[in-house]
Order: sequence, then structure tokens, then C-alpha cells
Amino acid sequence: MDPALLVDVRTHVALAGTALATATAIAVPLGIAAAYAGIGRGAILAVAAAGRTLPSLAVLAFMLPLLGVGFWPAVVALTLLAIPPIVINTDVGLRGVDPAALDAARGMGMTAAQAFARVSWPLALPAVATGVRTAAIEVVASATLATFVGAGGLGDDIVRGLQTGDASALYGGALAVAILAFAVESLGGAIVKRIGAHA
Repeated sequence: MDPALLVDVRTHVALAGTALATATAIAVPLGIAAAYAGIGRGAILAVAAAGRTLPSLAVLAFMLPLLGVGFWPAVVALTLLAIPPIVINTDVGLRGVDPAALDAARGMGMTAAQAFARVSWPLALPAVATGVRTAAIEVVASATLATFVGAGGLGDDIVRGLQTGDASALYGGALAVAILAFAVESLGGAIVKRIGAHA
């Protein structure tokens, strides 16, 4: 493999991985809050739904005057793109827990915290994992646009290939992104399936 392409693959994975981890840490508590927020749920989900409609390039462009260029501004933008599906799936998973299971937990004398940890969260986890999987695929694809804010990654190869007519850079970058997205999809699917089998 071309050493330069390998460096860009590592940068791309670092961008996507950092953004996904940050988004998960933010979005899961927001999703839990939405599931139990009552009147505040609509506002949280409305913001999350609006976030899903924003074009990736528009978010990156919005971050440019605020944070400048480089790795971390791109991570912030990618994090914002990854949060909505995780928030929505966490809310859906928790609200979809069978009330009979919660009634049984209360009948066994569990506190609300115990019922959440032992019943609600395990049952909701497959939906949460599906949200993380969706976010991961979106982030891997969107990270190619990070090249426009000077963050590097495989977008550098694709843009360079387009600008200079370098077919090896263009197709090498595009193929690497496709392979990463397929790997994330496959690994995510296996994890979701495994979690679902134990839920």
C-alpha cells in the first residue's frame, strides 16, 4: 500500500473514531433523558431530528469560522453529525421496553435505578447499538469532507485525484473509504446481532 495512503487511512480512522466516541458519550445520556423527560422529550428529539437533515459539508462550513481548520474542528463537526441517530435510537429503545418487564421488576422490589440497570438498559441496548452503528457509517463517509477544513484523511486522496487527474489517488482513496464503511457495517451488524441474542 502507498505509504501516503496508509497515513491518510490512519487519519481517517482517527477522525471517525474520535468523533464517534465523543458522540456516543454525549448522545446516550441525551437519549436517556429524552426517554424519561416527559414534556422535554419533544424538544430533545426535535433538535436531534433537525441534526439529521443537515448536510455534512454545511456543518463543516459552519464550524470553519468558529473553530478554524484542522483535526479538532473536523472532529467537532463529525460529532454533531453522529449524535442524532444515537439519541433517537436510545430514546426508542428505552421507550420500547415491555411494561410487563418493568412491572415484574417493581414486583421483585427493585428500585427505579435497579430496574433501569437490570431491565430497561439491557433490553434497549440492541436499539442503542443500532444507532451507534448508523452513526459510525455516516461518520466514516462524512469524514472524507474533512479535507475541506484541512483535517486530512482519505478525502485528501480523492480531491487530489480529481484535481490532478491522478486515477490511483482517486480510486485508492475511494476504495479505502468503501472498505472502511463496509468493515464498520459488518462489524456493527455482528455486534448488534450478538447483543440482541443476549438481550
